[in-house]
Amino acid sequence: MTLPHLGLIVPPAAGQVPPEGPALYAGRVQFSARGLGLAEISNRGYDAVIDRVAALAAELAASGAQALSLMGTSLSFYRGGRANEELKQVMAQASGLPCTTMSDAVVRGLRAVGARRVAVATAYIDEVNRQLDGFLRESGFEPTALQGLSITDVQAVGEVGTTELVELCRRVWQAQPGADAILISCGGLRTLEAARQVEAELGVPVVSSSPAGFWDLMRTASLPAHSEGNGRLFDVAKEKQPA
Repeated sequence: MTLPHLGLIVPPAAGQVPPEGPALYAGRVQFSARGLGLAEISNRGYDAVIDRVAALAAELAASGAQALSLMGTSLSFYRGGRANEELKQVMAQASGLPCTTMSDAVVRGLRAVGARRVAVATAYIDEVNRQLDGFLRESGFEPTALQGLSITDVQAVGEVGTTELVELCRRVWQAQPGADAILISCGGLRTLEAARQVEAELGVPVVSSSPAGFWDLMRTASLPAHSEGNGRLFDVAKEKQPA
């Protein structure tokens, strides 16, 4: 049996498939990736690589991918919602495929769990956090608190441990009561276990960039996106496909 083939444009130069995809959908989908070569998690870093997106989209289409995602949250929100829509158009024109971005993924994920007021935990420096705050408000959400880890190193972000992520989620949750969900933003953070722990401890849905990115790409490809035991978002995924 030939598995569906989905393509990822990822920030690191190595172009490896993030581990959340195989963990969530092992045996159901084949993923392949191409790397942008992002040097740092900052506007300067994004500006240096963003024009490579079209060429990588075309490469993935030529390799047989059936749908594509730009798997970088800040890469797709840093210039705002309109620029995110333009990125998708660029990808679609280059590839001829259904396309999405990780910023779309977190927005759709938050809506899927019924969130409006959102506590936000990130890997980012203040400049990028401000841009995320603006993007979320533009998308109809109210950030209740937003704190980041001030990381710019692309490799270092993947080394943040579960304990540190859980503690950051606790801090943003406790900073101002009444959030409907917690968002963990940055596709480089490894968040599956942290999200499970936070949902169990705080009783609130958690949407995090990389898992949501795979969930959204599955839906973009009209594939079932549920994944047992991986939190509220993946339970909601049993119910609906995207419009």
